[in-house]
Amino acid sequence: MTDSESEFPRPDELLPHRAPFLLVDEIVELQPGERCVALWHLTGDEEFFAGHFPGRPTLPGVLMVEALAQTAGLAAASASSLDGKLALFGGIDKARFRRQVVPGDTLRLEATIDRLSARAGRASGTASVNGQAACEASMMFLIANATD
Repeated sequence: MTDSESEFPRPDELLPHRAPFLLVDEIVELQPGERCVALWHLTGDEEFFAGHFPGRPTLPGVLMVEALAQTAGLAAASASSLDGKLALFGGIDKARFRRQVVPGDTLRLEATIDRLSARAGRASGTASVNGQAACEASMMFLIANATD
């Protein structure tokens, strides 16, 4: 297997998000309908770093939570029971931010589906850098038809 090949699908094969709002670069672990671990490589070229904050670029916490939600979405979207469906962000609970994330960091995103039904689901996730927690959150999502 070469560096460009993976045993897992590309995030854009499972999620409808596209640049600049696809915040997950690669899937490194996937248990369909249960769990996903993904990576987001922050190069420093992302536009938000220029304004958040000039002279001290920091990944906005809301984007960390969105990246966790997308990772949970990857776990949900890979479940065969959700073919033709779309997981929509429905809520955030207990979000906590533990450390700053800066250009050059790779954010490891781990999300576990806690509950999944035909109409909604719950997930929990942790974003970390080099084994240090940066963000933890519980999320809720709604299931909709992908084409309406």
